[in-house]
Amino acid sequence: MSSTASSVQALVRLLRYARGYRRRIIAATLCSILNKLFDIAPEILIGVAIDVVINQEESFVAGLGFTSAREQILVLGGLTFFIWTGESLFEYLYQILWRNLAQRLQSDLRQDAYEHAQRLDMGFFESRSSGQLVATMNDDVNQLERFLDGGANAMIQVGVTVVAVGAVFFVLSPLIALLAFTPIPLIIWGAFYFQRKAGPLYAEVRERVGELSSRLSNNLAGIATIKSFTAEAREAERLRQASEAYVAANRRAIRISSAFIPVIRMAILTGFLATFTVGGMMALRGDLNVGAYGVLVFLTQRLLWPLTGLAQVIDLFERAMASTRRILDLLATPIQVSDDAGQALAAPVRGEVRFEGVAFRYGESGAGIVGIDLAVPEGLDTAVGERGVRLSGGQRQRLSLARALLKDPPILVLDEATSAVDNETEAAIQRSLRRIGHGRTVIMIAHRLSTIVHADEIAVVEAGRVAERGTHRELLARDGRYAAQ
Repeated sequence: MSSTASSVQALVRLLRYARGYRRRIIAATLCSILNKLFDIAPEILIGVAIDVVINQEESFVAGLGFTSAREQILVLGGLTFFIWTGESLFEYLYQILWRNLAQRLQSDLRQDAYEHAQRLDMGFFESRSSGQLVATMNDDVNQLERFLDGGANAMIQVGVTVVAVGAVFFVLSPLIALLAFTPIPLIIWGAFYFQRKAGPLYAEVRERVGELSSRLSNNLAGIATIKSFTAEAREAERLRQASEAYVAANRRAIRISSAFIPVIRMAILTGFLATFTVGGMMALRGDLNVGAYGVLVFLTQRLLWPLTGLAQVIDLFERAMASTRRILDLLATPIQVSDDAGQALAAPVRGEVRFEGVAFRYGESGAGIVGIDLAVPEGLDTAVGERGVRLSGGQRQRLSLARALLKDPPILVLDEATSAVDNETEAAIQRSLRRIGHGRTVIMIAHRLSTIVHADEIAVVEAGRVAERGTHRELLARDGRYAAQ
């Protein structure tokens, strides 16, 4: 699917989601249209005023029943006041409506996305980083808000300008209208060409944002581990690489989008020169009213110049639609967990529990299920999820211990290092620790006495103080607190 079609599809999905805001959207759109119509009217009045000054009793306004030039000027003054008042009023209204709509919609989207994510099963979170989810619920929602704040109004007003100014052109001079409109297909083609080029680049930018957010989130959550392994420099370098990747992705997108205005400016110049020269020659020959010529010259810029902003509008639209796709895709993720689990129990609840048809089978660590290997099947290449969410408690503990041993530190501190493993695995770990303990200081904190029986010295801590010290054999002989365990 092309980038344009994909963006249009995302817009349709957004409008379907926002059907409860339909009246607000229609009201905001109507105010944007009326504001633009009032905005282009002063250029028409300037041409009419020129016609009044030159033709006086034979002017266009005179044909409306205002015979004297003085009356005509006063009428134009009143119309100017009315037009400027209307433009200001509808600008105020469309800004209020679009901005409030943006705030309301982004708040609802973020809340809906969060509540939906809460109901998803844990497998969903195992396959996605928290940084990506935060980027979707925060950055992507904010990107959509920025488009609704200004981009939506800009798109509507560009369309209104082309239609309204084009109608005036064809009424006054079809020939000049054709000349003035000649660059428009090129401008529109160029806008969509740049949009197609920039669309995938901005999708990559969003991916880099998610990766950068994930890296920051993981590092800040695991700062204790980073400090324990004196890995600050390594993690800073990894963050720098993620940040540079984001900068590079943005640089590629900016290079494409920045080329649009200089190219389109030349197309606009072509249309303006055609109106200026051909219309001027027609006015000199008497084939075109001087006032109409003034209107056409002023409106040519009104017609073509806003199209230079089309690139920025499309750029903002593309960013917003890329963000919208991610938000709505999250909302469309099917919920595997039944909501029935949250239903209230029938009263009264007496606390009775009944087991029917329950069977139990225990498999040792690494046994798998019915012949299927489930303990890290891809070895060191197995994806363990963010902060090891796909691992069991025992797997996390063993991998953490292996990572600590790989560091080869002179001092090794183990706090309840075997609390999440079975007895057989604990015994294997203890045998390994006795081998790797030579040549280093190992400090073990444990409640299981089996963990520390081979220690060179055992300190029994009670009520915040050392109650006993000695080897396993010595402490047993004292028949004190340690022996009572």
